[in-house]
Amino acid sequence: MMWDLVVVGASFAGLAAARAAALAGLRVLVLEKKQSAGAHLHTTGVIVKDAIDEIAWLQEVPPALVRRIDGVRLYAPNLRHLDLHAPGYYFWATDAPALLDWMVGSVRATGAEVRLETLFTEARPAPGGGWRIPLASGELLETRYLIGADGPFSRVAKALGLSQNREFLFGVEHEYPDAEMDRNFLHCFLDRELAPGYIGWAVAGVGAAQVGLARRVLPGAGHGRLRLEGLLAKTEHLVRPLAPPRSVRAGMIPCGGLLERVARPGALLVGDAAGMVSPATAGGIHTALRHGQDAGEAAAAFLQGRAADPAEWLPRQYPTFRAKRAVRWLYEKLQNDWVFNQLLGTAAMRRLAEEVYFHRKGSAEAQLRSRRP
Repeated sequence: MMWDLVVVGASFAGLAAARAAALAGLRVLVLEKKQSAGAHLHTTGVIVKDAIDEIAWLQEVPPALVRRIDGVRLYAPNLRHLDLHAPGYYFWATDAPALLDWMVGSVRATGAEVRLETLFTEARPAPGGGWRIPLASGELLETRYLIGADGPFSRVAKALGLSQNREFLFGVEHEYPDAEMDRNFLHCFLDRELAPGYIGWAVAGVGAAQVGLARRVLPGAGHGRLRLEGLLAKTEHLVRPLAPPRSVRAGMIPCGGLLERVARPGALLVGDAAGMVSPATAGGIHTALRHGQDAGEAAAAFLQGRAADPAEWLPRQYPTFRAKRAVRWLYEKLQNDWVFNQLLGTAAMRRLAEEVYFHRKGSAEAQLRSRRP
């Protein structure tokens, strides 16, 4: 069978692309190497309000899979903290594995096929245009268009000679059945010793609590050791797990921003595969959903003769994260615990934090707690 579109990766970006293309009338196939889309995730699954407002699909998400969080609590290394809110702004904590599995069902309901436990290894240009994709089973797929949404170490990027991620954070996260903490905040901890180049975090999610750390990985160097037990010991009066972790996640998160070459005729990269992850916050769900959807719609318009090949123009609409790359560079160069202890209550620090977490929405309330909670 000739497919109009093959999407590699049942990720947020891949599923958004597949759904949009199927709704536009294409014959769509999604290939996913894992046994389920929600297995072995490397994301906490926090979704920003910008995505909730912009992505109509999210309005269909079952309420049991999400929980509203109204603010960010940012801690200096000495554990003084700044509470950040923006007018009308909130986040969704999600049951990320269940959410992705629900999305697979939603995509299948559009008529697209999603094949789990199917590994993509290569793609060859077809003589008449499009791509041939040989599978380990011996089946040879043919498709008119190909979208790679298969994560930071994209096999599609490698197979097609496109750019690959080279700059990363390394993160470790424990998921607990429950933990005592202020449930109305995303808790973010600055500590150069525990999380060089990034932060620690804790959030009460949906039926679980996540506590994690990430650090910058220097090119050519190992990712080093992350002492999550050190964060738990330091913050035991703020975050207290009520049982041993039920799962442990660890993985590499691209942080270099949009890659240089993310398309060629008849093919596109989206999501983590294209480097669409904020260098400042390591958040990528919003951009994955938005630009995955755009890629699916653009592929449909091209194949139906209504637009040029999106490989020629769509990457120019991808986010470049220039400002957030600058924030990351400054943070890496200037990260100093003494400095952050002094700066946390200043107007400049507050505005920078608002820019990072609320995307210029501004803060209705930001209050510095000058004592240890």
